[in-house]
Parts: sequence; structure tokens; C-alpha cells
Amino acid sequence: MPQHIRSAWFKTLGQLVAVLAAAALVGWLLGHVWPVVTSAALGVVAWHYWRLRKVLLRLTARQRMEPVRGQGVWNELDRLLYRGQSEMRTRKRRLLDMLRAYRAAAAALPDAVVVVERNTQRVQWFNKAATTLLGLQHTDMGTPIGDRLQPMSLSHWLAAGRNAEPMLDAASPVDPELRLNLRLIPYSDQYWLLVARDVSKMLRLEQVRQDFVANVSHELRTPLTVIHGYLDMLDPTDFPEWTPILAEMQRQSQRMTQLVEDLLTLSRLEAQDSLPDESVAMAPMLATLKREAEALSHHRHTLVVVDEAGCDLWGSNKELHSAFSNLVSNAVRYTPVGGTITLRFAREAEGAVLSVRDTGYGIPQSHLPRITERFYRVSTSRSRESGGTGLGLSIVKHVLNLHQARLEIASEVGQGSTFSIHFGAERVHPRDPAAASLPSQSQIA
Repeated sequence: MPQHIRSAWFKTLGQLVAVLAAAALVGWLLGHVWPVVTSAALGVVAWHYWRLRKVLLRLTARQRMEPVRGQGVWNELDRLLYRGQSEMRTRKRRLLDMLRAYRAAAAALPDAVVVVERNTQRVQWFNKAATTLLGLQHTDMGTPIGDRLQPMSLSHWLAAGRNAEPMLDAASPVDPELRLNLRLIPYSDQYWLLVARDVSKMLRLEQVRQDFVANVSHELRTPLTVIHGYLDMLDPTDFPEWTPILAEMQRQSQRMTQLVEDLLTLSRLEAQDSLPDESVAMAPMLATLKREAEALSHHRHTLVVVDEAGCDLWGSNKELHSAFSNLVSNAVRYTPVGGTITLRFAREAEGAVLSVRDTGYGIPQSHLPRITERFYRVSTSRSRESGGTGLGLSIVKHVLNLHQARLEIASEVGQGSTFSIHFGAERVHPRDPAAASLPSQSQIA
């Protein structure tokens, strides 16, 4: 117990003892000790009850306490209550200041932020941008978010909760020309954050970029064909001193032609939302990939093909062959002479996985997150020596996205890399024995 409280307590006890002693003295003088002492004790109790009632009434009425002077238990209690009220007011001011700062920050955000109650999916709060991007008004507080944002279909998306994938391109209910990126963030057990970002400008710029790349690539194809044709007409034996120059010009023109073709392929894939579902016979496909790898390797690598899946795939023969071929050709280019490249097709639960494993240089872990970006190179000098365009893995990523498949990469520097393509159960079907002996469309092409 603090010293000042102990002092106040003893002072109050001293006052009580003094009152009772004085009452006893007066009673002795009057010849009625106990009646006088009893009356004095009841008076003391009544006085303490009156002070207690006064404190309770002030607390019930939420009256502001005033600083008091003097000593004693009741004065000390008043001081403690006054201090508690002062500290509470200080905390409230700080909380209000923080709340105003957070509200100002939320109002300044260019993204729409909506707090949604998890069970009922009702709007609890939203910032200023939600009015501009989503059309929410103050009258929408407490209404279901899915009903308010029609014609956007959000019911199934909201029902996914933590597993809801971002909606990358959704039309705003305010203006269909306004394109939004929607994300659902479960930040507590009771509430979610719905974040909407205006991506209209970014999508327009992306479309401009795609159109530019497609148009430039298409326009470059004709002059490159002419240059390549004239180079083929030049006989190095007629100009012996030009032999290395002509050979280098042919290599670079072929490389540029391949770059243009890859850019056109990427532009075509980006413009597609889906691909035809054909039956892709994997046995002929694997045989074709092995022949292509041997031709590119010139038999300087060991090529192993393992087909233990016993099934085929649904998808586009042409696009899947392009994706598989890119992985195999990369393995050949980035594996030193004498290395081993293993192409394995196997079952995985209800789906299937095609993996390409090499014993090449390997890829540092820091590069793996960006390895599928267009023109991204782990080693610029080595990529140029091998003749790659830097677009192969980007093409693979786009083809797999159109087939609802995913690419996993495992690599260790100096040990090699493994590129695995995982197909879901909906892309797998039993192998047709008759089709296994027939050439695939990629072979015929």
C-alpha cells in the first residue's frame, strides 16, 4: 500500500477513534455513556454512507471529478477517481486522434476499401474511393455487398473466403469501361477487407504493348525473310574471305527470325482465352520430343525418355508441343556436353506430371521467381552463346495457364534443374492403344 494511502487510512481511523472517545467522555459527564457512544457511531456511519452515496451518484451521472484538497480516505478516493478520469480522457483523445488519422489515410487511398462482415457479407464500413469505384453510398451500410454491387457476380467469390483468387479484370458497377482488380483479405475471424483497384489504365497500356509487339513483329517478318533468302543465295565458295562473315550473318538472321516468331506466338497466346480440347497422344509426343532433342544436341548428350503414366492429355497438340519443346531445348542448351537429360511422364494422384530434368549449370534460387518473365536472363552471356531468345519460358507459362496447369522449378547451381508441368485430373484421360502407334499432329507438322 502506498505511503500516502496508508497515511490517509490511519488519519481516518484516528478521527473515528477521536469521535468515539469524545462521545464516551460526553456520555460519562452526562451519566449515559453507551447511548451517546452509540449515537456518535451511528452518526459516523451515516456520514460515511452519505459520502459513499455522493461518490456513487457522481459516477452514475458520469460527472467530471474535480481535484480536491485535504487528507483522509474519502479525499484520497476522490483524487484517485479524478486521476483515473484524467487518464481515461487522455487515452480517449489519443484513440480519437489515431482514428481520425486512420480515417484520413483510408480516405486518401486511391483503392476502394470495404469492410465486410464475414457471416452475413454485409457492408460495415467503406472509404471514399469505394463510392467512386464501386458506387457505394452511406445508405448501403448494413446491406449485403453482393446485392449492392450488381451486376458483378460476387456471391461464389465471397463464399470462397480465404481461398478466393483475385479478380484481375472486373467491370465496375459505376462504369463498365472502368476495370477493377478485386482482392478479398480475411484479416480477422469476423471481418474481411474487400480491396478494389482501378486497373483500367494499366490494362490499356498492356493492350497497347501487346498490339505494338504484335504489329512490329509482323512487320519485321517480311524484311527478315528477304534478308534470310538473299543470304541463302550467297555461296561461301564464291567469296572464301567472306565465309565467316556470311556464317555469322546467317546465324544472327536466324536468331532474329526466331525472336520474331516467339513474339508473335506470345501475342497470339495472350489474345486467346481458351484452346481447343483435343486428345493429345503422349507416346508419339514424347518420341517427337526425343528426336528434336537429339537433332539439337547432335548426340552430344544422353537423352532418357520414361513414359510410365499410361494416359493421354486433353488440350491443344500444337501448343503443348510448343511448351514441351521449349523445356527440352532449354535443357539441351544449358547442359554441358556429356550431360544427361531425362524426360519423364508419370501419374500424380488423379492428374499427371511431365518433368524435364537436366544435369546442367543450374539456376540460383534468387532467379527462380522471375525465370518465366519475358526476356529475363539468368546469365546474359551464356544465353546469347546458346542462341536463346529469352521468351521460351514465357511461352510455356502462357500455354500452361490456358491448360489450367502449373509449372514448378527446382534447381541447384552446379547440379542441374528440374522443370515439372502438373496437369489436373480434368486434363487426363485413359490412353487409346490404337492412337499410341499413330504419329501426333506435331510429328506430321
